[in-house]
Amino acid sequence: MASEEIIEEKEHKEEKQGFVKTVLPYIIILVAVVLIRLYIITPVIVSGESMKPTFDGGEVVMLYKLAKYDRFDVVVVDIEKERIIKRVIALPGETISCENGVIFVNDRRQDEDYSVGITPNFEKVTLGDDEYFVLGDNREHSLDSQELGPFKKEKIQGRPIFTVWPFKRFGTIKK
Repeated sequence: MASEEIIEEKEHKEEKQGFVKTVLPYIIILVAVVLIRLYIITPVIVSGESMKPTFDGGEVVMLYKLAKYDRFDVVVVDIEKERIIKRVIALPGETISCENGVIFVNDRRQDEDYSVGITPNFEKVTLGDDEYFVLGDNREHSLDSQELGPFKKEKIQGRPIFTVWPFKRFGTIKK
C-alpha cells in the first residue's frame, strides 16, 4: 500500500514539473514582451501632415523610449491625450528665434534641408534646463512649439527608430 502511494505521489510530482517546464517559458516570454513594450519600444501611428515629407500620415514607426535627444532628432511628444511627432530644433538652455523664415539657435543660423514651407517668425525663446523646442517639418501645417511653447523632457515619449509600415518605407529612420 505504501509503495502505491509513493508511485502516485511521484507521478503527481512529475506532472507538476512537466506543467511548469511547459508553461513557465511562455509566461516568462509574455512578461518580457509586455515589459519591453511598456518601457523600451512600442509602435506609434503617425497622423496628419505636419512631418511631410519625412513621414506621411498612417505610417507606423517603432518608438524607442530610452533615447537621448539631440538637435534634429525626430521625437514623439505627449500633449494631453494625444501624441504628436516633431523634430527637435533647440535643446535645453538654448535660445531660439525665427526671422524672415530662418531659424536661429543661440544666434546661429540653422540650415534645415528637411523642412518645407515657410516658418512663421517668432520672438526669441530661451529654454529651461529640461525644455525642448520642437517643430514639424511641414512648417505651414504643424501644431508645435510655435503655438504650444517648449516641451519638458517628461513630455517626450521617445524617438522613432524604425518604420514598419508601409512596407516600401520599412527600415531604420535617419535624421
